[in-house]
Amino acid sequence: MRKTIIIFNVAASSGGALTILNQYYNKALEDKDNNYIFVISTPKLKETNNIKVLKYPWVKKSWLHRLWFDKFFTSKIINKENPTEILSLQNTYIKNKKKLKQTIYVHQPLPFTPIKMSLVTDFKMWIYQNVIGKIIKRSINKSNKVIVQTKWMKEAVLSKTKIEKENILIQHPPINIPKGYVYNSNYDNLFFYPAIATKYKNHRIIIEASKILKEKDINNYNIEFTLNGNENKHISKLKKECVKYDLPIKFIGSLSYEEVMEKYSKSVLLFPSYIETFGLPLLEAKTIGSPIIASDTPFSKEITSNYNNVNYFDYSDEIKLAKLMIKQIGKMK
Repeated sequence: MRKTIIIFNVAASSGGALTILNQYYNKALEDKDNNYIFVISTPKLKETNNIKVLKYPWVKKSWLHRLWFDKFFTSKIINKENPTEILSLQNTYIKNKKKLKQTIYVHQPLPFTPIKMSLVTDFKMWIYQNVIGKIIKRSINKSNKVIVQTKWMKEAVLSKTKIEKENILIQHPPINIPKGYVYNSNYDNLFFYPAIATKYKNHRIIIEASKILKEKDINNYNIEFTLNGNENKHISKLKKECVKYDLPIKFIGSLSYEEVMEKYSKSVLLFPSYIETFGLPLLEAKTIGSPIIASDTPFSKEITSNYNNVNYFDYSDEIKLAKLMIKQIGKMK
């Protein structure tokens, strides 16, 4: 029987969320036996014979617009399009009077990490963890199936919700590395950290480690962040510190996928982030063969298991990170 599957992902516009959206769009292109309706905000997806695209860019205007969309507008879409199944790629259950079979894709780790956000210093993250987190957990309990990206997330979801183990599926995000990208150890001492400006990405610990190297008069290396330096107050402050202490850290801005692959092939991946569902750079660098220095976390160890060119450090230990960086610098020609 031919199904009509409606896929909601109005949150996706960049980064991992967009990667997930594109993953399911590509699956829909290959599936000629069913029809698909994609409900999105700003991404560009083409319609085909079996794919319909509904775009609502106004959802991105504010939290109030998103709240109104989720509370009232989604039910109108479902009633009009009359799908047979719902897939939510945005962590939360889509309300519908028809009680259709529904699967949700959970890729927000904050409600499931044991690391607690501060209401005072990390207000937005605290909201995600404690307010939106409750909505996500209720959504999981309402759903027929839940998709997560890693074993640690599956275990965390099981411990914090009432869903049955057999109803949680693990799907790794896809990577499609072009041919020809292989790590070359003959390049300069370059450390690379591709990450957005969120505080738990932990750029701070790299700066503190770099200060230690400076005290030891070790200067024959460079670090590159995929940030401009003006993303938020936290990042602006970090950039000012880099200038103040004359640290060899460059804010190079965002890069294309091919440029990121090129960086992996000629650098050591630093990955001090301590909250991730998956940590895609870890898999990308591992595939290319890059040396990796990563936080000692369940997601890091799961992704880099059976990989010999990786070292771990406690995400709050700048001394250990500095030692690993010095060791790596000594290896490189």
